[in-house]
This record gives sequence, C-alpha cells and structure tokens, in this order.
Amino acid sequence: MAILVNRSVGGTLLSMAVPMLAGTLALNAYNLTDTWFISRLGKIPLAAMGYTLPVVMLLACVARGIGAGVTTLVSHAIGRGDHSLAAKLVTHSTWLMLVLSAIVTVGGYLLVTPVFSMLGAEGQTLELVGQYMRTWYAGAIFMILPMLGNGVLISAGDSKSASRFMMIGMFLNLVLDPILIFGWAGIPALGMFGAALATVIAQAVSTGWLVWLLCRKHRLIVNLPLSGRDFLASLSHISGFAIPSILSLILMPVSAGVITKLLSRFGDATIAAVGAAGRIEMFAFVVPMALGISLTPFVSQNFGANRPDRVHRAHVFSTWFALGYGALTAVVFFVAAPFMARLFSTDQHVVDTLVSYIRIISFGYGLMEVHRYCGFFLMGTHKPKSATMLNIIRIVVLLIPLSWLGARFWGVTGVFGGRLVTDVLGGLIALAWVSRSLKAAKTAHQAYDSHVVGPDHKTVEQRPQKQVNGEGQKHPDEPEYLAP
Repeated sequence: MAILVNRSVGGTLLSMAVPMLAGTLALNAYNLTDTWFISRLGKIPLAAMGYTLPVVMLLACVARGIGAGVTTLVSHAIGRGDHSLAAKLVTHSTWLMLVLSAIVTVGGYLLVTPVFSMLGAEGQTLELVGQYMRTWYAGAIFMILPMLGNGVLISAGDSKSASRFMMIGMFLNLVLDPILIFGWAGIPALGMFGAALATVIAQAVSTGWLVWLLCRKHRLIVNLPLSGRDFLASLSHISGFAIPSILSLILMPVSAGVITKLLSRFGDATIAAVGAAGRIEMFAFVVPMALGISLTPFVSQNFGANRPDRVHRAHVFSTWFALGYGALTAVVFFVAAPFMARLFSTDQHVVDTLVSYIRIISFGYGLMEVHRYCGFFLMGTHKPKSATMLNIIRIVVLLIPLSWLGARFWGVTGVFGGRLVTDVLGGLIALAWVSRSLKAAKTAHQAYDSHVVGPDHKTVEQRPQKQVNGEGQKHPDEPEYLAP
C-alpha cells in the first residue's frame, strides 16, 4: 500500500494504469464488435443497435455503481485481514446481483416495446431492437455479475485474472459473432438475434470462470446460512457507497436517451451513424480510462496519508495527460474519420453524418477527460456530493439544453456542436472547482502542521483519525471494519 504514497506520482499512476489497458479494451470491444458485424446487415439493423445503447448503458451504470460499493468494502476487509467478512460481503452482493438480474430479465423482456418506442424506434427497427434486447435480457446475469467480480478480483490482488476473464469473453464474442449473425459453419443466419446470443454465450463462459475464481481460488463466494438480517445489514453498507456512484453514472445513459430521442427526428440513418460513432469513440477513451481507474485509490490513499502535495501533483499530471492525449486523438480522428465511417456503412448519408460527428466532437475529448478525472479527485478526497454535482452541471445544465438548442436551430450538426461546447465548458468548470478544492485542502493541511508541530519540529498534539463518509462527516452507522 505504501507504494502509492512514496513512489513518484507519475510513475505510480502509469504503473497502475498499464495493467488495466487490456480490461478496458475488452470492455469496449463487445459493443464495437457487435456493431461492426451488424453494420454488414444494413442501415436499419445498425440503427437498431443505436437504440439499444442508452438502455444497455443505464443497466451497466447501476451494476457498476453496486460493484464500486462492494469493491470499496471488500478492499477494506481484505486490507484488515478479515477474509471472513470479505467473503460475507461478496456472497451477499452476489445474491443481490442475482435478484437484480432477475428483475432486469423479467421487467426488460416485458417492457421492450414501450421503452424503445419512447426512444423513437418504430416499424422494422423496433422489431430488430426487440430481437436483440430480449436475448440480452435473458442473459442479464452474465452481463451484471462481471461488473461486481472484476473489482473484487482487483481488490484481492488478482488483476491478471480480472483482465484475462474479460479478454476471454471478448475473443469468444469476436469468433461467435460472424458465425451466428451470418450463418457460418452450417449454422443458420440469425442476424440481430445471433449478435445478442453471441454476446450472452461469451459472457456466460467468462462469468463461469469468474465464479470459479471467486469460489475456489479466493474463497470469496461461500455457503452462508440464509439470514435476512445479515443480508440487509450488508446491503445497507453496500448502498452507502453504491448510491452516490449510481447517481453519478446514471446521468450518462439518461442523457444518451434524451439525445437519441432528439436525433430520432432526423431518421434511422442519423441514429445508425451516431450509434456507430459512439462505439468508435469508446476506443478514444481506453487509455485515459485506464489511468482514470487508478486515480481514486491513489488520491484516497494520499489524502488519508495527509499528502495533499502528492494529490496536487497527480491532478496536474492527469490534467496534462488528458489534454495531450485528447489533442492527439482529435487530430488522428479528424484525419481518419472517412476511413472509420466506411468501416461501418456504405450508405452515404450514414457516412457523412458519422464523419461530421467524429470531426466535431473529438476536439472536446481532452476536456471531457479532465471533467471525468476531476470527479475521481472529488471522490478520492471524500466529496461524493461535489462529484455528483459536477455531473449534474455537465448533463442537466449544459448537455441537454445545448443539444436541444442545437437541434432546433442547426439540425444534426447543432446537436454535435452542443456536445462539443458542453465538453469544453464542463471541463473548465471542473478544473476550476477541483483546483480550488485541492488548494483549500493544502491550506488546511499547512495550518494543521503549524498547529501540531512546534518550532522545534516536535509533535505538540496528535489529531485523532476517523473514517469519513460523504462530505467529511463520519456516518453514524459506519461499521467498525471501515475504521482505518
């Protein structure tokens, strides 16, 4: 643990980020692989894939938020050497995920038509959306459980297995997609149903290995007596961490749903182009995302160790990294946009819209990552409400109104311009917010040092340490195992 406090800031962050690249690459490759193969079927199937994105993102955000809460609690338990508590938390959270997936399967299956009609899908497009999503919902447990297990494996110090189980699923999906979609090897062509089935099978295989790792290798899923009281107690602790994460994450698919609804008035070709472009730009975030995943534990450890100087240096390093990488990506995407567009469609309208999207929005990638990183810094310094407020400002105050205005006055290009302005303003606001927050923390730390340490550099008094929750206050129901 001390390595995050004592080694060079840049070197530590990069050494944490590199092993995470394979996992983030695999995570993004699922949707891109499905989208690319589906694009071979034509404009309407590609548009159907575009409609599925907001709903899939929404469910993933809920699962990821719960996973973040579980990972935090399990990390504390493992760090204290309390393996039985860690196993109890993982087992109870697995039960929770089973219940959640059952709700998603039944509810999602029954609500396919009304939900996607509300998003703007109709006719043949709506029928294809139903083929994909009903199959996806049937395998919801295999989509949801990895959101929990990946973080738990990393907490247990098994990041290699975490990356491997995601990579296995990605490669299996890559092999199964053309076989099931186009009907290779004597199997009938299944189209959209085949794409969803390939994903479910690939995720099921990788999830099976994940469960084996948690049960047999790490002994973190165990037989526990059915106790509603214990389960509710674990659920209470998990929700204290999960709810703020879910609220922040859920704003993204909500905004994606609103933007999809706005764009649906411009036709299926526009939805197809934006859906494909959304998958392409995911790869622009793979490297920055790998660094971002490492920021919260780094910031939190150094914040707890009273090292605001290292937190500040990490903020400077990550900001320049985001801006530099974002600028490089924007140039590459601007030049390569026509080539990338033709990989997904031969329809000229789709190609033109996709090129416009990439060439406009890519110039905001750098400040978009700055905004994302600032949220991690606020979480790491125990300001989850502030992190959520930053996302509210970006989505509710900027993105949705600016996209609506853009669509009203400038059409599709105006929607893209609204997103660019949002990324730029959101990044600048976040940068100013976090810089001020870190400056205040540094000033408070210096004041504390001058009070605690006398002129002879001998300790005058010791400030008691306590675990904080929310905006710096100890939670009254905080369990003892969370105390530092």
